[in-house]
Amino acid sequence: MKSARWFLLTALALAGAPAWSQGSGPTDPQIAAIVVAANQADIDAGKLAESKTQSKDVKAFAQQMVTDHTGVNKAAVDLVHKLGVKPETNPTSDSLKQGGDANIANLKPLQGVKFDRAYIDHEVTYHQNVIDALDKTLIPSAQNAELKALLVKVRPAFVAHLEHAKMVQASLPQTQ
Repeated sequence: MKSARWFLLTALALAGAPAWSQGSGPTDPQIAAIVVAANQADIDAGKLAESKTQSKDVKAFAQQMVTDHTGVNKAAVDLVHKLGVKPETNPTSDSLKQGGDANIANLKPLQGVKFDRAYIDHEVTYHQNVIDALDKTLIPSAQNAELKALLVKVRPAFVAHLEHAKMVQASLPQTQ
């Protein structure tokens, strides 16, 4: 069963709705916290999927999510350290963490095809929301050129993840 609350939280959080007023975007320290929280949510879900799925396609996708998102987080943390920027938690990063926790709670009791379907359906929605947030909020709001460059650099990976998730999604049997 998909968590409508999680999808709503993710969409609102990644769009920046709870964090800043209309017309202003997140600051660089807030963007850093959002990037880390968004990636960590996907790392945690990927680790759960690696341990639960019996599907080789889902397992391969989950492994790729853990590897790629861990790499993005490392690059983001390395950059903020280099720049002397301290990630600043904010309602968006907090909402992403809560949404990630809710997603894990939703996925844990599921088994087999129901788990695979819920995990992959979430990944499709999540990656589309991340791409939208990158394009509409995070990249335009980033003030530091190196931070903006990192966001631009990782965007194609999120597009590739979305396409990969859609491929896996199309191959899964429908659940009742």
